[in-house]
Amino acid sequence: MAERSVGLVQPQKIDDDALRETVWTRVQQARNVKRPHTLELVRLMATDVVELHGDRLFGDDPAMVGGLCRLDGRPIVFVGHQKGAEVEENIARNFGMPHAEGYRKAMRLFRLAERLGLPVVTFVDTPGAYPGAASEERGVAEAIARSIQVMAGLRTPIVAVITGEGGSGGALAICVGDVILALDNAIYSVITPEGCASILWRTPDAAQQAAVAMRITAGEQQALGVIDRVVSEPADGAHAAPDETARRLREQLVPLLDELAERDLDVLLHQRYDRYRQMGSFADTGPHAPPRVERPTIADRLRVLLGSGRSVLSGDLGPLRPGAADEVDEPPLREEI
Repeated sequence: MAERSVGLVQPQKIDDDALRETVWTRVQQARNVKRPHTLELVRLMATDVVELHGDRLFGDDPAMVGGLCRLDGRPIVFVGHQKGAEVEENIARNFGMPHAEGYRKAMRLFRLAERLGLPVVTFVDTPGAYPGAASEERGVAEAIARSIQVMAGLRTPIVAVITGEGGSGGALAICVGDVILALDNAIYSVITPEGCASILWRTPDAAQQAAVAMRITAGEQQALGVIDRVVSEPADGAHAAPDETARRLREQLVPLLDELAERDLDVLLHQRYDRYRQMGSFADTGPHAPPRVERPTIADRLRVLLGSGRSVLSGDLGPLRPGAADEVDEPPLREEI
């Protein structure tokens, strides 16, 4: 009898090296610091850009930006992650990883858009929310969950655009929308490939295998139904031609916003809800196993035995019913002289 190997799960060998190289190239492209970020894209394709600051609770998070602008003459509210193109700017922007106040600033802008009747366009580009102690102290998990809740019920059209790295709940917090777009070299996943490899295979060296297995590229996400449209990038990538990238995004956003503006808000909310309820749904067509019969334990047997003996000794015919004592006639009280 052969011995069964016990230990860590080993990464499976990927025969198609070209596929692995292609996927990893897209991951590297999505992380390129020279890619145009939220403020750059908005200023290239919109006019009258006014950035708003602060969450009105704690402070202003530079990793999350937002405000008002006009896209082809239509006023909109934009919200997005902001990375830096240089080391100093990236440090100042916390590498695009927002704290709790960043998501609360986003929610403030979402509610402002709802009050003004303006559509929302979000730009997603983050490896995830900041996982440090300061972020946890200020309730980043609650802020992410609340942001998802607010977007799910927001009574105004929402279009989300994944421009680079869409990682974890930090990306999903501003990516609940009626239509999801993604640039061709963008990625979208619940965890980074390195994080996935570290959990499953206990080594980040298997990140390329993890990236292939996770199906995180924009084309694969579209095939899964998570993303609606993939916007092609210039030949050398978005970082090589930001103007052209912004033009292509603008050509997709303008007709989408016109189409969504014509829909009834109740219908729009219902379709948005169904969209996310249907993700990950499955049908179980296999045979159902019969319910397992639980064998009584020793304690159960003793309880039954002692209970039955008590009934015999007391002369009761059964367990005491509610109100049984009220059915027994009490003897009349003797009148004292």
